Amino acid sequence: MKSYAAVDLGASSGRVMVGRVGPDSVELAEAHRFANRPVRVPEGLRWDVLSLYAGVLDGLRAAGQVDSVGIDSWAVDYGLLDADGALLGNPVHYRDSRTEGVAEKVWATVPAAELYAATGLQYAPFNTLYQLTADHLAGAERLLMIPDLLTYWLTGEQGTELTNASTTQLIDPRTREWSYDIASRLGIDLGLFAPLRRPGDPAGVLRPEVLEETGLRGPVPVTTVGSHDTASAVAAVPATAGERFAYICTGTWSLAGLELDAPVLTEESRAANFTNELGLDGTVRYLRNIMGLWLLQECVRAWGEPELGALLLDAAKAPALRSVVDASDPVFLAPGRMPERIAEACRASGQPVPRTPGEITRCILDSLALAHRKAIEEAGRLADRPVDVVHIVGGGTRNALLCRLTADACGLPVVAGPTEAAALGNVLVQARTHGLVGDLADGRALLTRTQPLTRYEPQGDTAPWRAAEARLATG
Repeated sequence: MKSYAAVDLGASSGRVMVGRVGPDSVELAEAHRFANRPVRVPEGLRWDVLSLYAGVLDGLRAAGQVDSVGIDSWAVDYGLLDADGALLGNPVHYRDSRTEGVAEKVWATVPAAELYAATGLQYAPFNTLYQLTADHLAGAERLLMIPDLLTYWLTGEQGTELTNASTTQLIDPRTREWSYDIASRLGIDLGLFAPLRRPGDPAGVLRPEVLEETGLRGPVPVTTVGSHDTASAVAAVPATAGERFAYICTGTWSLAGLELDAPVLTEESRAANFTNELGLDGTVRYLRNIMGLWLLQECVRAWGEPELGALLLDAAKAPALRSVVDASDPVFLAPGRMPERIAEACRASGQPVPRTPGEITRCILDSLALAHRKAIEEAGRLADRPVDVVHIVGGGTRNALLCRLTADACGLPVVAGPTEAAALGNVLVQARTHGLVGDLADGRALLTRTQPLTRYEPQGDTAPWRAAEARLATG
């Protein structure tokens, strides 16, 4: 058995998990969990990255002696360093308003269709490309994505991990290298980025100061993992060999799609707003971003943090599909007033307005299940890939009502689990460096044998869901 520390940073919390891997076993335990609270300052919304780094150090201390460390986090955001390697300021949060209207300026130079054909990335107002266009970059000599920044502080070495780089809208998904043409046309200096690293590459060893602060004995290597948390989570989808599956990585966001061998760069794919992000072992994550449980998280915060179990019981009793909203609508992107905004969207589309927390929760979960259905159905059609089963991984696996509604909406069985998919995918890549796990299929087979999974069979037909989808489209 070997032990691996998986640093897994989400948009609302971070955790350091310890994975113990043997020839036919995977055990995962939480060493430390800490809040990730963005801070609104006069100049905008920022990540408190120093607090996150302190949480990582505390977690490594709690983890005890490990054979390797790997870091994954959310995508698109970055820190800027000066010529001496010092951070120029707290990284800007992707929900900050600075990119409003920036995409149109980019498209005036590189039309949206050309940009998609070159990079395969869906439109989102917070894509790194748009952030860079909005950023003045004064004094910046180096740009590091969030997990690469933390890796640099741990090791003193700089690199840019590929799966996360693929979310910048500056990578060609066919070559898996930088798109120099796009960067040149937009005046972006790719020299800001450190050299590309692939999952499994060495990323240095913990600095002596880090060893002293965490109590670990060196050398402790840091291993490059799929540092975009979705890449790590998809690597931990417990699909069986030959299974025609779709996946939904659930949490603050829902990422719903397929694992492919090659990107889909058609104009129809762009119009449907699907993205082609890079995964492990030469794979492509063909998916759509859906607002996810952020909608419910914001409502729960607005309601004073009521007990979630009671909310879900009330939601289960509420009328099905009475009101639905477009869970991908940018109107829900910013924090604040989420119950009111959901009610306003229902009112504007001529649907009954949900009023109680239970009714609003049911509206959210029905809407998410509907969005899952639409994304998986369209992904299968655009990629010409039939789907026989849907795997849900991540925090949403704890929400049995959402899993059941997704099975009903898709008309397909849903397999839920593992919950800590990103951490497990992180651990599996580290274990591969020690020869304890083989390729992607071997890792998934190991998880299928060792992780608790729950299967939900669809109930009834999908006609009510099709009707709700049509009602939303015409509303």
